[in-house]
Amino acid sequence: MEKAGHFEASLQRLEAIVAELERAELPLDHSLKLFEEGMLLVEDCRKQLDAAEGKVEMLVKRAGALVPEAYSPATEPAEE
Repeated sequence: MEKAGHFEASLQRLEAIVAELERAELPLDHSLKLFEEGMLLVEDCRKQLDAAEGKVEMLVKRAGALVPEAYSPATEPAEE
């Protein structure tokens, strides 16, 4: 679950950057540094989401390849 924690931390930092950028009294150079950091975080989060989407697609395809079998109580071992 380390990746999920990394995603959450990146998202929280991105939210903090947005809140700070919304303040009008920031100097331009500081705003640009925050914007750059935010763009890097967005790219990182997008990569993590793409990877998660790929895993979900793989699992769905794998599950779709399974052939369901009918349940038959006669195949269960008898209770003694």
